[in-house]
Formats: sequence, C-alpha cells, structure tokens
Amino acid sequence: MREVNEDASAYAGQRATAEAIERGGGGLSVDALLAKVRTAAAPTPTGSDAGAAAAAVPDVVPDMEGPAAAVLDVERPAAAVPDVEALAAAIAAVAGRHLPEGHLSPDADFFDAGGTSVGAVELVAALEDELGMEIDLDDVFADARPTSLAHRGLSTAHPTAALSAPAVSQTPTPGTTWAPDTAGTATSEGTVPAPGILPVPAPRTAPAAAVIPAPYSAARPEDLDQILADLALADRLPWTGDPEPLPPRRILLTGATGFLGSHMLLDLLRHSDAHVYCLVRAADEEAALGRLGEALKKYELPWSSEVRRRVTVLPGDIRRPHLGLSDELWTTLTHELDSVVGVAAAVDFLRGYQSLRQSNVIGSLTLAELAATGRPKPLHHISSIAVFNEVGITAMGEDDPLAHVDRLVAGYDQTKWAAEVALRRARDHGLIVTALRPGGIGGHTRTGAYNPQDLSSGLLSAFGRFRTVPAFHHLNAAPVDWVSRVAVGVVCEPDAWGYDYNLTGVPNTLDDVVRDMALGGMHARVQDWDEWRTHALARLEAEPVPELAFLTRVLRSPTALKLCEATLKGPAATAERTAALVEALGLRPAARYDAQAQLRTFERLAQDGLARLPHKDDQPYLWFSETTEGGVGPVGAPADTPCSMALTLSLASMYQLVKERRVDVTGELTCAAVHPEPLVVEHGDVWIRPEEGIPQRHGMRHRLLSYRLALRDAEGGRWWLEGHKYARARRDVWRQTRALTVEIGREGAPATLAGELVVPADTYLRDQVDGIKVDPRLTSQEKRAAKLTWLAWFGLEMGRGLLGPFARAAADLLDLRRTPTPSEHHR
Repeated sequence: MREVNEDASAYAGQRATAEAIERGGGGLSVDALLAKVRTAAAPTPTGSDAGAAAAAVPDVVPDMEGPAAAVLDVERPAAAVPDVEALAAAIAAVAGRHLPEGHLSPDADFFDAGGTSVGAVELVAALEDELGMEIDLDDVFADARPTSLAHRGLSTAHPTAALSAPAVSQTPTPGTTWAPDTAGTATSEGTVPAPGILPVPAPRTAPAAAVIPAPYSAARPEDLDQILADLALADRLPWTGDPEPLPPRRILLTGATGFLGSHMLLDLLRHSDAHVYCLVRAADEEAALGRLGEALKKYELPWSSEVRRRVTVLPGDIRRPHLGLSDELWTTLTHELDSVVGVAAAVDFLRGYQSLRQSNVIGSLTLAELAATGRPKPLHHISSIAVFNEVGITAMGEDDPLAHVDRLVAGYDQTKWAAEVALRRARDHGLIVTALRPGGIGGHTRTGAYNPQDLSSGLLSAFGRFRTVPAFHHLNAAPVDWVSRVAVGVVCEPDAWGYDYNLTGVPNTLDDVVRDMALGGMHARVQDWDEWRTHALARLEAEPVPELAFLTRVLRSPTALKLCEATLKGPAATAERTAALVEALGLRPAARYDAQAQLRTFERLAQDGLARLPHKDDQPYLWFSETTEGGVGPVGAPADTPCSMALTLSLASMYQLVKERRVDVTGELTCAAVHPEPLVVEHGDVWIRPEEGIPQRHGMRHRLLSYRLALRDAEGGRWWLEGHKYARARRDVWRQTRALTVEIGREGAPATLAGELVVPADTYLRDQVDGIKVDPRLTSQEKRAAKLTWLAWFGLEMGRGLLGPFARAAADLLDLRRTPTPSEHHR
C-alpha cells in the first residue's frame, strides 16, 4: 500500500504498524501487531488516572490461533456482574418487534436484519420504557448488535461490573467454522467448512469501559481492531495470474438495483457485447427479476425484452459466503466469468463500522475471492472519495496517500477505506484490482433521475429550499450519467485495468454554487457551517419534509457531522489519469456540475417535494416598467375611449424565462369604459414568442408577445384582458414591437371591449433598457450579468420573431415561380 499522510508523531507508531500489516506483517504475528496498535492508540494516563487505568487494563494478552487472533479476547477475573447474555436476549426481543422478520439474534446487527433509522429511534425509546436502559442513538448506529448494546448499557449503569464482565469470545471451537449468515452475523456451521474466504472472525464486542478516546474525535479502538483484522483476511485470498487482455464478454455486476449500478448496467449493455450477470438480493429468480425491473423503471431506464435477453439475475446476497450462491453455481462462475464489477455497498452515514463491514468490506473480499478463483478475472471496485475524508487532509489525487484510518470517524468512511486497502493487498496475490472513486453522484443531466438518499441530493435540496449555503471549499460531485459512462469505459478497456481513478468531475467552488443559484433566481446567503446546520435543522423541524428526514438525522449525528465537515472543508479532488483516459476513449470530458447540468434534477427534486423552485411571490430577480397608451371601444366599434396601463414586468429567475418563456406582470389599468377607478392587476403573465416550435402553416402575422391579465375593480368586480403584439412583413418594425392589440371582458364572459395600446417611443428605452432593476442582494458584477443576459436573450427572441414573417413572404415568392405539384392542385 502507498504510504499515507505522515504529519503527527502521536500516530506514527500506529501508522507504521498498519502498513506493516499491509506488507505482510513485517515478521510480527497479528496478535503482536494488534497489541502494538492498541498501545499506540491509547493515551498515556497521568496522575491519579494512571492507577485506575493500570487496574482496568490487563497485563497479559494471551496468544490465540487462527483467524480469531485478529480479535483481542482479554481474560478478566470472574466477578458478580449482571447477566450480559440475559440482557442481550431481552434487547434482541425488543429489537425484533421493529424488524420485518419479527425477531433478532443477540449477535445479529439490527440494520443488517432490515432495521431502519426510524426503527432505531423507536428502539431507543422502547429500551428506555421497557428495560430502563438509556442508550444513546449514536451508540445504536455505531454497533447495533444486542450483545454490544448490552455491554454498553451495563457500562453506564454498572461501570465496575462492566469492567470485569468477560468479553464475548469470538474464538471458534475446534472443528467449528464461523461464517456470516444472511444478516451478516456469525453462525456456527458445525464441522462443515463454510464456503467463502477462510474463517471470518465475527465482529468483536468490547467492553465499553475500554473506549478511551474523546467521542467523535477519532475512531473507536474496537473499530480499529476490527479493521486490522479485516485487512488480514486479504492474505487468505487465492493466488492468481493475469487475465486475458480482452474486452469482457461475461460480467458479474453487483448493486444493479442501486442508483449508480442501474446506470452502469445499461451502459454495459449499450457499449459492449457482454452478457451481464446481476447479483440481486431476493428470495428467488422471479423476485430478483422483478426487483431489478422496478429499479430500472424508477430511474427512468429501459426495461425492454432486449435488456432482459442480455441479463441473467442471480438471487444472492453480497453479505453471505460465496455471495449466497450454491457451490455449483459459484464454481461455474469462477470458470466462466471474464470480469467482476463490485458496485453494491451499504450507504449509510449514521451506522458504524461494525454495522457496515459485512456489506462493504467482507462483501468486497468475497468478490476478490471470486475474481481470483478459477479463471483469472479483473475486479473493478467502486470505492469512494470518502477514503480521503479526514479533516485537514491537503490533497486528494489519484495516487495521493489515503486518510489516516484512526481519524475517520464515520463508519461508512472507515469501511470504504478498509475495503480499498484490503483490495490493494489482494494485488500482491496477482489480482488485477481497479479502484473507481466517485465523489457526490448527482442526478442525470437529461432525465433528472436522482438518488433521494444521497448526501449531495439532500444538500442541494436544502440549499434551494432554505436559500442558505454553508461556507465550503469544494464540492466534488459529478452527474451519474458521466460517472457511469467513464466507469464502464474502464471496465471495457483492458489497458485501463489495475489503476486508481477519481470519478469526481470538475469540483464546484462556493462562488460557483452561489452564482448558479443567483442565476436561477435563488439568492443564497452564505453561513459558517455551525450556523448553517443550526438554521437548517430549525427549518426542517418547523417545516418537516418527509423526504429530507434522513438529512435531519445526519445533521443531528456527531459522527455524520464529522463526515460532512471533512467533505465540505476538503480540497478539490484531482483526476489526471481519469482525464487522460476519457480523452483516449473519446468520451465526453468532465465538466462542472453547474446550474444547466442540474436543471432536470432540480425540477425532479421540486416535483417530489425536496426542493422549491423560484416563485412569483419571491423577491424578483429582475424587473422593469412598461407604460402603454391608446384607446378601446365596444367590439366592432371605433376605439375612441382613452385607455392606459402602467405595468411592472418581473422575473423570479432565469429558469422561469428559459423554461417557461414567461414574465410575471403586476400594475394597473386605467379605462373609463371599464370602470371610473383604476383596475388592479391581481396576477398576470406575458409569454415571449408563445408559438415557438409550432409550425406556421400560413399567414403573415406571427405572435411576438401574448398578455393575459386578471383584473379587479374598486367594487371587487373581476375582469380579464388579453393582448398580443404581432410581427408582420412590413416596414414598421419599430412600431410592431410596441403595439399591443387588446380585448377586455368580465370574468367568465366574452370580450366587450377591444382596441390597441402602444408603448410611447420616448419611454421604451428609458423604462425597458436603462430602467431595468436587479435584486439588490446581488453583487455589481452579478447585476451587470443579469441585465446583459436578459437583454441578449430578449433581443434574440424579438429578432427571430420579426424575421419570421419576412422569411415566410420570401418562401411564398419562391413558390410562385415554380410549377405546382399535382397534390398542390387539389388543395
């Protein structure tokens, strides 16, 4: 493994030990290495604390054999302590009521068994009500096994007893093999050797009293122990040779029902001739096929007969030995597959390492075993930029050192780090491993499909909904269609195998995001991180949004906040190797995930209730006045009654202009033929070139602008006004842009008045060019950009509209000079 950041002497011994493990142990046993790590990780007690610490820590760490040596099992003197097993069983019984299956084993993880974040909240409340246990919600997310919760509960209620309570032994008895079951827990399989990577030590349950570091500032010692034990499993992988350097024809894909995996499945089918085997967690093939189809439809991807013809679903589970497949099918795959693509992962920023390791670490090692067994196959592992999520890290290049694992607090970050480092060690066994590291995965630039549980989607929704942005350095995010296409390009190009790639696109800066939001009519106020978090939580509590409930939990979790802090304060990820590959393959180069790229996604977010588009009631982004004068009269009679309008035309956002071609209208109408007093415009709209895109079959009069106003008189009577500015093939072009033909009538009745109103020539430039006002919260540069953008767009549309009738006239003249066709004779 490459060396990682070396900047703190306090961690130097621990880092050296970890690297020694990666290189094969450096002559030390796993027991000795773990003992060194534990010694380096624990601060030296001073004063009166030293005696207590000496009494709490055993003097001898017994040697252990087999894979359980990776787990420290300290013998402690017997003492009269509360029954840990009985308490764990009681906790399991309570937890089972919050699970789909209705039961939970004491050593099984609550979340792996189907528990949700909401269920975890209910579990904490139930444990306090029924068992009198005060368990912190973050403790449940960190390690949700009843046995671990029992130890933590006892350490709080009986510190001395917990200190002397024996740890749960993870050492298999002779002739017994431990292997993860469907829930990712340890189950005894008797004397029958379990399939999969050699015996896997079950997660260690350490007494809570041994946890010394300050909470949420560093990784828990028991998590570090488990990480090191899991890294050692890579040494048990088979040795293998180089695969054939040919584009794959038979690919195993995991995670095909997820956001990125489903897009990669379609890209693999579109850009290769491969047949794809999709591992889907389901009871049988029919259920797996249905689940895959629903996932593709959810993300607006095709689920056609051609797709089904080239896809084979395999009911299984990434958390189980041999992926939950039969021995026969496993053996067949080891000899027939050309490539293994691992996308499946448990993405949860609240759960701890112990809860996520089975899916994210052990599952990755199982895929490595499949790739290394039988026919040599490359393994393409979807990692994450989260392997750099250490607060204060200075560089995130493709070949830069990863974060210090002991400074990664969030379980998700720890599991992605452990999986990538373990697979690096698998390279020493001859396995070709490609690490693909996306950052935030944004929505599809064309369909707008997005992942509702992705942190970047949640933050984007909060930015737009609350019009506030936390001060950050860079957002390393790219749209899913670009990430998927580049990842598939790597899978299908043998020369690209075996390297590390950052699939992060072009990072967004704080100025980029604020400018994009301002252009969209959403002026955002920048706050520091703590202020933004407090404000966002207050808004989410005052205006609950069910779809953003996960973001609320993230912002309340101390461990998840560390992940957010590292993400927002980290440097820009660099990707020179990825850029060179994209150019070599002729793919679309990386571009900033800007307002235009996010447009469809933001529309979907707003449609689903996560975000809020600019509204006419918001502070206008840009506005100007328009005055018209003229006359109206009864329909069919002379227009001899004076009439005038004083209007204000405004834009809530440039999005409104480009997407709807519409301008909001307020103001007054003064017309004695309607009412002696001025009428107020309650709401109104102006559409620019409303017939754009609609073919004009005949006629020399094309609509430039269409007005529709709802009016209210002094007595509360309601009226409507409809008007149009027309372009004609005549020389009075200047007047055409100012003359408005109008009709007026009572609400629900036909027009009773008609006439023409004209913008005075001396007010047009003064009001509609020089008099443009822009949101005062924008900077001077942004104000100039807003004016120029509006004038350029509106001028172009008017020019195209005025040119239309002349082009039609020219076409008609050319038609007169040719001989009519037989079909034209019959018209």
